Amino acid sequence: MAKTVGKTPTRKSLADLEPPHRAKRPESLTLREQEILELIWAGFKNREIGHRLKISVKTVEAHRANMMKKLRVSNTAQLLKTAIQGGMLKIR
Repeated sequence: MAKTVGKTPTRKSLADLEPPHRAKRPESLTLREQEILELIWAGFKNREIGHRLKISVKTVEAHRANMMKKLRVSNTAQLLKTAIQGGMLKIR
């Protein structure tokens, strides 16, 4: 059996590594998402928002999920915090 002599892969030092590509800033919210966000901030539940806007609860849930995805958050508290910090909600 012949022994093959190969080069070991060169490892880059941590200083040479580039940070992972970051996605661009989150998309802006639609007018309907903004409206729902303000109602969430006012303390309305999904069912109450749906009734008030004459849309189904599933539609409200879809808008909420889209907002959370756009703002890269995983719960309502983070959604509201990020919206305030991003200037999407004004605290009165």
